[in-house]
Amino acid sequence: MSGSTFGRLFRVTTWGESHGAAIGAVIDGCPAGLPLSEADIQTFLDRRKPGQSKYTTKRNEADHVEILSGIFEGRTTGTPISLIVRNQDQRSRDYGNLAYTFRPGHADYTFTQKYGIRDYRGGGRSSGRETIGRVAAGAVASLLLKELGIGLISYAKSIGPVHIPDEDYHFTEITENSLYMPNNEAAAKAAEHLDTLIADQDSCGGTIECRVTGLPAGLGETVFDKLDACLAKAVMSVGAVKAVEIGDGLQAASLTGSVNNDAFASENGRIYKKTNHSGGVLGGMSDGSTLIVRAAVKPTPSISQTQQTVTEDGEETSISIHGRHDPIIVPRAVVVIESMTALTLADLLLENMGSRLDKVKAYYTEEKNVQ
Repeated sequence: MSGSTFGRLFRVTTWGESHGAAIGAVIDGCPAGLPLSEADIQTFLDRRKPGQSKYTTKRNEADHVEILSGIFEGRTTGTPISLIVRNQDQRSRDYGNLAYTFRPGHADYTFTQKYGIRDYRGGGRSSGRETIGRVAAGAVASLLLKELGIGLISYAKSIGPVHIPDEDYHFTEITENSLYMPNNEAAAKAAEHLDTLIADQDSCGGTIECRVTGLPAGLGETVFDKLDACLAKAVMSVGAVKAVEIGDGLQAASLTGSVNNDAFASENGRIYKKTNHSGGVLGGMSDGSTLIVRAAVKPTPSISQTQQTVTEDGEETSISIHGRHDPIIVPRAVVVIESMTALTLADLLLENMGSRLDKVKAYYTEEKNVQ
């Protein structure tokens, strides 16, 4: 299987299946000297692990990470960092009746068409559990960004019909509710909606938003490797994501140029924008303002309602999916979107170091002086 490696300088390869022995990631290209411990990574994994509330799968996994290489005396060495999370609560028997039946909304049919064989136990490599490797690697990327004064904050902007307008954000409330929404009142309404769906054996989707502050201007390229293009690919690579927006996103299509354009201003020698419709990106490059990335997440396809489908032989049948499934993916996917954003930015920041000769000369001149 190709396509399991992300990035060019800060490269991440994820591996493992939902019901295999373990899942993990290998990071190559992380600069030496970054303070890193298993606890740093565990904080991120705890945000996506199952069993956090009644709105997440009851699969009992601690998702404890082990660092196998790339660390010495609490700092990265510049060599590949290998991370592993062992699976402990697989119940493959729950999927026995799905061995020859295609689940609606899943990758069963397409995986079979491509490879002629599939791991039907929880989806194998196409399972949402694959994101463990992304989150573990994203934690390392986030620590690198933090060293550069760059911060990320992510949350559920909407769940089902419950949307939070920007003016009603209360970021301190994100961790005060199990849905990771920046508004406790909205979270309570969303919970009521989810309770109704659970009773109806149904599910729903939502929107995740990630904001990045402290980015320098000029990050990204202006043709194929635009910052927003790289982010779109990274976020769309998450299994349940069906659309990505930067800044105003789809809303920009209904605006006029006079409204959508962000006016520039200057104060004490600093150039800034008075508004941020562009979401921090102009011409494919960061403009120094807050980067705003938004992901639309589809409803969980595993529902207990009876659905129509076919077997591998083309025989029409019906299916009711049982087992341990999230009625909504959004809360646990918040940290996944944040991680993919961090990985994208870490890679582009390292790549951007060689974009100007004066900066290259300054670096090597300084290095000679240090020696």
